[in-house]
Amino acid sequence: METPPIVVDIAGGAAPARDPRRAAYEANKLRKRLCRQVGEAIADYAMIEDGDRVMVCLSGGKDSYGLLDVLWMLKHRAPVRFEVIAVNLDQKQPGFPADVLPRYLGSRGIPFRIAEQDTYSVVKRVIPDGGTMCSLCSRLRRGVLYRVASELGATKIALGHHRDDLLATFFLNLFFGAKLKTMPPKLVSDDGKHVVIRPLAYVRERDLARYADLRGFPLIPCTLCGSQEHLQRRQVAAMLREWDREHSGRIESIFNALGKAVPSHLMDRRLFDFASLRATGTPVEDGDIGFDVDPALEAAVEAAVGTPGAAANVIPIARS
Repeated sequence: METPPIVVDIAGGAAPARDPRRAAYEANKLRKRLCRQVGEAIADYAMIEDGDRVMVCLSGGKDSYGLLDVLWMLKHRAPVRFEVIAVNLDQKQPGFPADVLPRYLGSRGIPFRIAEQDTYSVVKRVIPDGGTMCSLCSRLRRGVLYRVASELGATKIALGHHRDDLLATFFLNLFFGAKLKTMPPKLVSDDGKHVVIRPLAYVRERDLARYADLRGFPLIPCTLCGSQEHLQRRQVAAMLREWDREHSGRIESIFNALGKAVPSHLMDRRLFDFASLRATGTPVEDGDIGFDVDPALEAAVEAAVGTPGAAANVIPIARS
């Protein structure tokens, strides 16, 4: 399949003139990066297999548009055969532009289904004015989408959560839920009937925002219901943005750590059998070194600081 060109709209008198060739180069470079990152995530977690029917949940926001666009391209290039079908839930929110998604999907030739269910009225009736509607709304939406997935015979449900979402959820669980937990790239649904995947797990939100702008997706605002994401999530997102600005490499290090858990060096007795632990006299890789400096951690901190030996002036590092 020939990939549709990315059209860069630079209209507007106040906007500075841009070299269209440079803009096209940047757009194609970004598209390739997104395809590579999504492809790597799919391969790393075996998200999509031969013969899968992937139901892409399309909300009309930048993330789900980007997910659908990349999966649609990969469908025609991947070494495995799989189907893609877009599904949107029309929750009957006042002012929802119901014609936007069918028109866009039809123009792209992407199979789709619009599920209609008035969850908006249910949420408004149950949640008092000024309350956060997101939790109940998401539960109702999830139930409808699971039902539609079964009706369509979908073997995978693809959601548009990206790397920033995974990091923010990790810190929300850490700060408020007392858990080391985030959104997984792949997991069985809570009803046990579906496999949920997040192919954008390696993709940064700012790249998706840029891609949506370059592709000219007909975005549907997420504020039609008048509800906003809760304060804690906004604060965590702001914290991560500040770290990204002020501390180069910190976000990448935290994200990489999510895939390198060491149960023996944590405290969860369900993951590691501390009770039956015995000394055998045989050296153990990554075993306890008492009060000695962890050389690998010291090297990582020195690399971040940029000066050999500077780590000792920043923070005492010991692995106990």
